[in-house]
Amino acid sequence: MYLDAPAADTDPTTACRHFLSLAGTESWSRRMADIAERARPRSWMGRAAQQRHALELLLARLADPRDSAGPAAPNAAEQRILALVREAVALADTLPPESRERLRQRLLEGLTGEGTLIPLFHLLREAARQRARGFTVAFTGLAEGTPHDLLLSRDGESAELVCETVSAEEGRHLHRGDWFALVDGINPDLQTWLAAHPGRYLLKMTLPEGIHGPQELAELQRRVSALLADHRRQDSSASAVLKLDPLVLAGAQMSGAALPQHLRSLFGPDAHLAVTAAPSGGSMFVMAARAGRENAVAAAIVGRLERAAAGRLSGTRPGIVSVFLEDIERAEWRSLRETLELEGAVRRFFTTPAAQRIVAAACVTRMEFFGVPVPDSAADGELRFRNQSHPQARSAGLHPAIASTV
Repeated sequence: MYLDAPAADTDPTTACRHFLSLAGTESWSRRMADIAERARPRSWMGRAAQQRHALELLLARLADPRDSAGPAAPNAAEQRILALVREAVALADTLPPESRERLRQRLLEGLTGEGTLIPLFHLLREAARQRARGFTVAFTGLAEGTPHDLLLSRDGESAELVCETVSAEEGRHLHRGDWFALVDGINPDLQTWLAAHPGRYLLKMTLPEGIHGPQELAELQRRVSALLADHRRQDSSASAVLKLDPLVLAGAQMSGAALPQHLRSLFGPDAHLAVTAAPSGGSMFVMAARAGRENAVAAAIVGRLERAAAGRLSGTRPGIVSVFLEDIERAEWRSLRETLELEGAVRRFFTTPAAQRIVAAACVTRMEFFGVPVPDSAADGELRFRNQSHPQARSAGLHPAIASTV
């Protein structure tokens, strides 16, 4: 099923309501209630839920503006989302019943459990970007049930495109979710302790194998509380090394955005950080945690490329894989790009037989999706890699039509 550029809809509320109706009012209302329960205020887990479901919350706000003065003009990020909403609505209107049901199932998957709408919107965004490059774009995954998502055609050439979503948590030995749960568990006692011990403190944690399960989480929380209660500076075991030191910061390092930037520079992109300040001001407690090994986010992306090549590309046409990297922080994403860690991992993968069906790959995050400026996001809206080992690239070279995608 081919789709021309969607017609503009000047009313954001109508466009969003039309889109959400594809899932059904009951499913959408149930999801919003679930997100509201998860995104409880004044908790790290709640803030993480708000971040993870930022797209769904944005759609809810656009679909139901409560301001009596009328909805405000959409900002740049909202305009990006609205363009994709219109893309989805236009696509749904062109699909026959069976294919439309596939689209609806994609939508419902994003409204269930730990899912989000990011994978569906990644597909819509990729289709729009390829159409802007001059390709005719067919949603063959939805229309025909093909393993690949899109078929790109131009000048007599075609390529298969697969959209994948992978969480950075797959490459972390200490998961963010476990860290947030730990901080939420410690914070109530920590506030009481900080009131009785004014000053600035740094608790460094080395957790060689991360945190596995509620029992380990509860035990670590108990050890932190005991360390503070007993006025000890260190607690070491095979599963965790805790060290409490004074926190020494210059005045400039504590102002505004300078504090998180300074802490990040001290502990690196792989560290988990949390700052607790006393309500009276002045006193501060910083927690920094690392696993015993560096994160392997690049390896998680390569693993997804390998699975996509084996299971979703036919090998009869050039294959392109676009990976959306979820649950990644700005500093971590910048480090993956600027240190060339991700590029090196992908280049090495391209030299293996498993990569022979892939002519090019791309990686994108929420930074590009929501239009965060460079250098926190990749230039041109994605990080792209061409497979120079691909047979088409080695021989006559990529056809100009296909080369323009990479």
